[in-house]
Amino acid sequence: MTDSPALALDWHHAGRKVALATVVETWGSAPRPVGSQLVIDGEGAMEGSVSGGCVEGAVVVEALDALEDGRPRLLDYGVSDDEAFAVGLACGGRIRVLVEPVGEALPVDVLEALVAERAARRPVAYVTSLKDGAPRLGARTEWPDRFRMDRSGLEEDGETFVAVHNPPLRMVVVGAVHIAQALLPMARACGYDPVLVDPRPAFGAEARFPGETILDDWPDEALAGLGLDARSCVVTLTHDPKLDDPAIRAALGSEVFYLGCLGSTRTHAKRVARLEEAGFGPGDIARIHAPVGLDIGARSPAEIAVSIMAEITATLRRG
Repeated sequence: MTDSPALALDWHHAGRKVALATVVETWGSAPRPVGSQLVIDGEGAMEGSVSGGCVEGAVVVEALDALEDGRPRLLDYGVSDDEAFAVGLACGGRIRVLVEPVGEALPVDVLEALVAERAARRPVAYVTSLKDGAPRLGARTEWPDRFRMDRSGLEEDGETFVAVHNPPLRMVVVGAVHIAQALLPMARACGYDPVLVDPRPAFGAEARFPGETILDDWPDEALAGLGLDARSCVVTLTHDPKLDDPAIRAALGSEVFYLGCLGSTRTHAKRVARLEEAGFGPGDIARIHAPVGLDIGARSPAEIAVSIMAEITATLRRG
């Protein structure tokens, strides 16, 4: 996936005229969601997408004109049923696209700050008025619901556009067990960047988890190196306190939005006693989802993985 703000900044620093096009509003079955972006340079080269191919050509033409006069463009397009079908949708809709020339409508210092915040995995909003421009950056605390739902869009005034730039979601799974073999592909399909942690070579083998990121460090060292944040979740699956407990302590010392631990009610009671002895209070322990996953009667490793993924999703989206 194209990192459109970073690419636009790179092209600008390379001396290319560049504009950033962003979907700001949609109706019906629009091919691309609000917040989707396309980068266009002065020669018509482009990266990214605002419509899956339906209106890109028209947006490029408008962007070239915008680069000539330095003024933004607010474009309104209807996507026909035939055009929508060509990109995999059953019916068409309408989209509005904001085109901002970098260095003019989109100040370079604002774009640089946005790219820096994204690179540091800090949530940030790009805010601008469709009426008179004046872009700025905003904090997650201004739009907590938007950030929780990853929902860019127009405010109630119909003029203020808020583009949510959340860090990519990460899932750290401690324990290369059968459940993990089912859970990691599910996590990736749901938009997470999964990481598997297990210092036991026989468990965390490439042959058992082809193509996965596997860390063979002890969990506390691995989690410290990853730098857990509010867009991270941790799942412990080993049943072994020597492996699970260091990961749990590391997660409780961070802003992870979800911490789930495999084990029966009896196993969790023993876990709670160890954590209390280590100095963790009721508020800390209440953050732990245990036994892990929604109670759907899951029995097989794959069904347990489904219950875990469902509980993580509910926690992320509903708080």
